[in-house]
Amino acid sequence: MSLQLPPPVDATPARAGMADRLAAMIRVPTISAEADARGSAFEDFIALLAGLYPQLHEHLSLERIGQFGLVYTWSSVAPNDADPVVLMAHYDVVPVAGQETEWSVPPFEGRIADGYVWGRGALDDKGALCTLFEAVENLVSEGWGPPRTVLLCLGPDEEVMGATGRLIANTLRERGVRPWLVLDEGGAISEVPFPGVDGTFAMVGLAEKGVLTVELKASGEGGHASAPSGLTAVGRIARAVAKLNHNPFDVHMPRTVVDLFTRLADFAEPKYARIWALAARSPWLTARALLAGGGADGAALVRTSLAPTMLSGGSSPNVLPSSASAMLNIRVNVGETIAGVVVRLRRVINDSSVEVRVVEGEESSPESPSDNAQFALISRAVAAGYPGVPTLGYLTMAATDGRHWHRFVPSVYRFAPLHMSAQQRASIHGIDERVSVDSLLRGERVYRALLTHLLEA
Repeated sequence: MSLQLPPPVDATPARAGMADRLAAMIRVPTISAEADARGSAFEDFIALLAGLYPQLHEHLSLERIGQFGLVYTWSSVAPNDADPVVLMAHYDVVPVAGQETEWSVPPFEGRIADGYVWGRGALDDKGALCTLFEAVENLVSEGWGPPRTVLLCLGPDEEVMGATGRLIANTLRERGVRPWLVLDEGGAISEVPFPGVDGTFAMVGLAEKGVLTVELKASGEGGHASAPSGLTAVGRIARAVAKLNHNPFDVHMPRTVVDLFTRLADFAEPKYARIWALAARSPWLTARALLAGGGADGAALVRTSLAPTMLSGGSSPNVLPSSASAMLNIRVNVGETIAGVVVRLRRVINDSSVEVRVVEGEESSPESPSDNAQFALISRAVAAGYPGVPTLGYLTMAATDGRHWHRFVPSVYRFAPLHMSAQQRASIHGIDERVSVDSLLRGERVYRALLTHLLEA
């Protein structure tokens, strides 16, 4: 169902065919997990962008950083030294292996039906990329130029830890680039899953949890399974995982979550408004209430989460395994560190025969403010595409390429100007991913307003 809202504030006619252009992007299977085998798909996508957005490519300079990282520079038309704006998206997608028969339409067909563009990447993140490029193409065609330099940074591997996103951020930092604003994916236009609060909100990520992959590994003596001696390697790993599952991380409510509850009180029914106001004033108590009744999403807001995702060990049912391992996916709460997480893992497991090894990880980000000119600009841009929709800051659970900027940029935000119902959010990395055509049109208006209001920011 389309979002029932007044039409966008800006009535300037947009270029026809936006849905068709997104459909064309979806038809190029830029699966980052298979980049080595699908390099031609990434080159095809880069060439497709040039064909779809000729004015953008004529007036903006393009630099490739890394093999497939793209940085477009839209130079300022004003003679000033104002810090630039970085607008981000990624064009890689996750695989669909094993899901193809469950989709209502083939995932890479790029079908337009029932008011939606269907396919892998429609929401994550080619839909947002499309609206961004549409806005720039339209403004360039109208002869408009930005009062600050604008950098469009596209990553090709966000879904596999974003090494290119890190390279782009570090490269530009070494050149002295210090953005006034960085805006990446992460939030959306959506309903909030909190009691007593109805309506649709623009959820803008002020911070994001860290992401960490840890391997647990144990070794043991091999032999025939008919004569086991003590705990096997598989048993040690199973015991370690069980201990971790039964001893969750401590509770800590980030400032961003406290601020969210304060704002929710402004939009809640009277009875719940008092509850949310109290929640903001009593974060310790509220955190425990979220653990008790807030489900998985509520718990994830207030503590580091841990999920065992892979187990391996043994080669035959009747042979004692010489080794076993487990992979853990951990999302590190804001205010905590990877080093502290590892120390706690070892303490809880309490078995010197189980090795705890960090495979890869990124620290949680600092919390960007919501009382500055940058956040106000985002709110104003949202109002242009989604009139009457309030903008709220929140904590982003998933990792984005935006995290690579937070070490040297204080104002990093995470928001894609697309409406996503609960069902659509569940389709990200799942089946039947789709974005409404109306949402694309509104998203173009959001980016257009964000850019045209830069002079006033």
